[in-house]
Amino acid sequence: MASVLGIDVGGTFTDFLLWRDGRVSVYKRPSTPDDPARGVLEGLREMAAQPEAPLAARHELEVAHGSTVATNAIIERKGARTALITTHGFRDILVIGRQTRPSLYDLSPRRPPPLIPDELRLEAEERLDSHGQVLQRLDSSQVERLLDELQAQGVESLAVCFLFSFLNPEHERLVAEAARKRKLFVSPSYEVLPEHREYERTTTTVANAYVGPVVSRYLARLESQLRKEGIVRLRVMGSSGGSMSPQSAGRLAVRTALSGPAGGVAGAFRIASAAGFDRIITLDMGGTSTDVSLCPGRIGERDEAQVGELPIRGASVDVLSVGAGGGSIARIDAGGALRVGPESAGADPGPAFYGRGRDPTVTDAQVVLGRITPEHLLGGRMDAYPDLSLSAIGDLSTPYGGDVTAAAAAVLRVVNAGMERALRVVSVERGHDPSASGGFTLVAFGGAGPLHACELAASLRMSRVLVPLYPGVLSALGIAAAPITKDLSAAALLTVPANGDGWPEVEATLSRLSSELERRAAQELRRENLPLPPRERARVRVSRFLEMRYLGQSYELAVPADSSPDAGRELAPASFLPTFHALHQERYSHSDPARTTEVVNLRVRLTVATSAMEMPRLAPSRGNPLLGHREVWFDGPTQSAVYDRSRLSPGDPLAGPAIVVQMDATTAIPPGWSGAVDAWGNLILEHTDA
Repeated sequence: MASVLGIDVGGTFTDFLLWRDGRVSVYKRPSTPDDPARGVLEGLREMAAQPEAPLAARHELEVAHGSTVATNAIIERKGARTALITTHGFRDILVIGRQTRPSLYDLSPRRPPPLIPDELRLEAEERLDSHGQVLQRLDSSQVERLLDELQAQGVESLAVCFLFSFLNPEHERLVAEAARKRKLFVSPSYEVLPEHREYERTTTTVANAYVGPVVSRYLARLESQLRKEGIVRLRVMGSSGGSMSPQSAGRLAVRTALSGPAGGVAGAFRIASAAGFDRIITLDMGGTSTDVSLCPGRIGERDEAQVGELPIRGASVDVLSVGAGGGSIARIDAGGALRVGPESAGADPGPAFYGRGRDPTVTDAQVVLGRITPEHLLGGRMDAYPDLSLSAIGDLSTPYGGDVTAAAAAVLRVVNAGMERALRVVSVERGHDPSASGGFTLVAFGGAGPLHACELAASLRMSRVLVPLYPGVLSALGIAAAPITKDLSAAALLTVPANGDGWPEVEATLSRLSSELERRAAQELRRENLPLPPRERARVRVSRFLEMRYLGQSYELAVPADSSPDAGRELAPASFLPTFHALHQERYSHSDPARTTEVVNLRVRLTVATSAMEMPRLAPSRGNPLLGHREVWFDGPTQSAVYDRSRLSPGDPLAGPAIVVQMDATTAIPPGWSGAVDAWGNLILEHTDA
């Protein structure tokens, strides 16, 4: 009997979704920021105590886990005490950066300090040339002196990044081996990101060293505690949408920085595709942040992400995050303007509605407007305090003549404006039409996403919203269903003339690099003791991506080499060049097939399918889903129907104004919106005025 439990540890809630032999059980509880593992363990015990005992036979259970441990360590600057050893003359690369200005018109820009202070950035007398040949050999005695100096300063973790080491890792390997003998956590760039671009390679390697000990300790503690609970199979979600072993996640911790958002996009695309909608924009609004992504028939990927204003290179799902969540704190600034976020009340103390906090939040505004019903919070398992929400929002009401309802409505307008901007960035600013004519569906999930979805869709002139059956735990679904992946890359730095000169050599070099990466990836998968399916059923798929650009450009496009119809010759220029030109035309609205191109990097991904998870169709319900009516503020106070989602059946119609309540989320259906329940239990809502 196949059993997979997806767990997503968020900033406010920890979500659980159990798929067991075709049946789905979900659970949600507050996170424990002081020790995320404690919330996971307590949630497992609480699920096991439920009457249906869904967690029986735990030794058969496979746990897939995603968390914000790495992200929070970077953003909150709570990583390990880390040092950097780099080539002589390059110790200040973390400070110099790229000289980019995110706020172009800010007259007094402030950049956050680097993760590693000046005194812990040391230089080694070594040098390679641009072909990886040794110009100045590294002396092992110098390495020992540098390590002595760092250990005397209490360093716990070490990043090693030498010039051109992506072509020849000999010197980095020498330092790494010496440091590991001293029991230091070591992050050499040839293991983390063996690619060109000195600044990004260094920041990614440093970030990995900074969060590695934190993530390793967390996962080791979690794995040990799971074993005590009888669970012996654990895998960890990565930023690219695939999962890995706990050991790999600890060693390459930076690759888990976007695990939760990646799981959300994967889950949304899976659910929407099954329902017949593969052109989607995802809206994942949790307690702390909102993540949005555009999927034009496929899950988008990118090769660089920003975490705490730090560029992190590596394959990741293309997600844009903004500081807008149910726990985002509202305030009146010194100029009298209403601000919402990015500061969040988090899980502790949380919104005033939860009884411990006193700051006014987006959740409190929803409560004041009647859109969240106190008696249904976590299915009635969590105490709610609507009077505290009223008091908290009342503190903002002075500019609104003391009208608490007007203040609450203003909070929602401000937070919606921020999310609308993010949705426009991933759609309009990238050449996609989000309106009804563009054919996109807004998929809303997260604990707060369905409360805001219809209003956001209307502002973008989108005519359709899909709310999954379990929106509040959809990221856990994506994490549970994620395949096991192994991503490796290598610098290629090959020039590809348009006239065909040198093409055989290009193909031969790429084929050799691809074979080497595939062999290494397969070896690493075998060593990691992952819960792979039986060998006869394991489906291993190899994907190759070429990072390409026109000669003279500074940035690359990821070209899927396996998309070529020329089977067996995917790495031949005649096969991948047309794909590159087409992608360049799609992204930048121009291309030049007569122009020389460059293959900068080659990426190889091995994907191993895990247990096949198919969401069951929704069975008809015997109960009456209508719980009654209550006053809810949309454009004004409106008597609105309140439905119990657990009692909805396929085909049931819904019309706004209405509220749909369930354990893990609440859906608001404003006037002018209507829809029905589909065969899988999704709410398919359409704007009747669109």
